[in-house]
Amino acid sequence: MKQFLTLNDLPDFDAQVALAQHIKANPYEFEQLGKRKTLGLLFFNPSLRTRLSTQKAARLLGMDVMVMNFSNEAWAIEYEDATIMEGLRSEHVKEAAQVVSQYCDVVGIRAFATLTDKEKDESEQVLQKFIEYASVPILNMESATAHPLQALADALTLTEHDLPKKPKVVLTWAPHPKALPHAVGNSFTRMMQHKNADFVIANPQGYDLDPRITKDIPIIHNQNEALKDADIVYAKNWSSYESYGQILRTDNEWMLTPEKMALTNNAKFMHCLPIRRNVVVADGVLDHPNSIVIEQANNRTFAAAAVLKTLIS
Repeated sequence: MKQFLTLNDLPDFDAQVALAQHIKANPYEFEQLGKRKTLGLLFFNPSLRTRLSTQKAARLLGMDVMVMNFSNEAWAIEYEDATIMEGLRSEHVKEAAQVVSQYCDVVGIRAFATLTDKEKDESEQVLQKFIEYASVPILNMESATAHPLQALADALTLTEHDLPKKPKVVLTWAPHPKALPHAVGNSFTRMMQHKNADFVIANPQGYDLDPRITKDIPIIHNQNEALKDADIVYAKNWSSYESYGQILRTDNEWMLTPEKMALTNNAKFMHCLPIRRNVVVADGVLDHPNSIVIEQANNRTFAAAAVLKTLIS
């Protein structure tokens, strides 16, 4: 595997989940594999779980780690070709990617969507430009359209729970005061297409995800109807895809509450975190024993370790 940009880059999805599970049970088995190798992590946006879990994952494999936050530690980077750089951007990605490649054996990049330019976001400009000019593998730590490390951790989390042979899994939109990207929803949807499950997406009118990703997955615009008899409920906000980046509603009708979870089959609750309490989900759901959000966060380490092992092997 030369790059890890989406789940589609995995040579074998099920084998990758099994590898993550194996590393979780045997965390130091491969600690010699990354000896004298360096992982560089470039953050163009904030991070808690992704930064710490990926650093820990690298160290489980014996790798050294370097981190740079581009919001306040680095030169602003220009991505357009043949541009006259008379503005605020001081360094071109053509040099930056090549320079970072001199120091690192793998480069992780976290760069969110602008939510203002759909075409540019879907082109994954930051990732693709680094791929074009870097000479080492690129690891997607959440991009404009995908968060595959999160989705792989989610798959591991599902594997660890005693679910029906074909569980009902609901990805439900939930309210948020800010316009958020579609990356987590997109990658969870792609991940579920690898699973034997009754998978549905619930969201208000105007919030359907990219149909090229959802394909023939049922989209239900009635949350209560979708939640009925669910075994897993995954809540996540995203802005409108059709009216790109827009917030179309600000009410709390779609906030997950204990009353709504009572419609389910005693479902486990999932969320990628961070989460706004009593906006996205009520305290009574998040603090309930069926909430497995901390397990998800823990599994980020082993999902990342599995991907890094595949990249450097």
